[in-house]
Amino acid sequence: MYVQRDEAGGIRLVSREVTPDCSEYLPADSPELLAFLMEGQVGRETARFQASDLAFVRVLEDVLDLLMDKGIIQLTELPEAAQDKVMARQSLRRRLNALHLVGGTEEDDVI
Repeated sequence: MYVQRDEAGGIRLVSREVTPDCSEYLPADSPELLAFLMEGQVGRETARFQASDLAFVRVLEDVLDLLMDKGIIQLTELPEAAQDKVMARQSLRRRLNALHLVGGTEEDDVI
């Protein structure tokens, strides 16, 4: 997401694309961006929690992949609803990686 800041440094506008007004990039899971979108102190606290959730989901994905790779668990041992979610998530990640829409930095590699 791209933002425009006000004189005090707060977010004033948000855009999905670079525009003459919005040229500073912030990740979609940025607590500051989420707080702006949710507004207020409760929004800021909720935004921090949601940003943490997004990061933790990636950790859980990596742990699940590691356990399956080591043969400790099998996908079929999970409830069907969980299997569907895991497969959908893996498919989405592969498509986004193919389009280079998911970051490929070392920081993204949790495990």
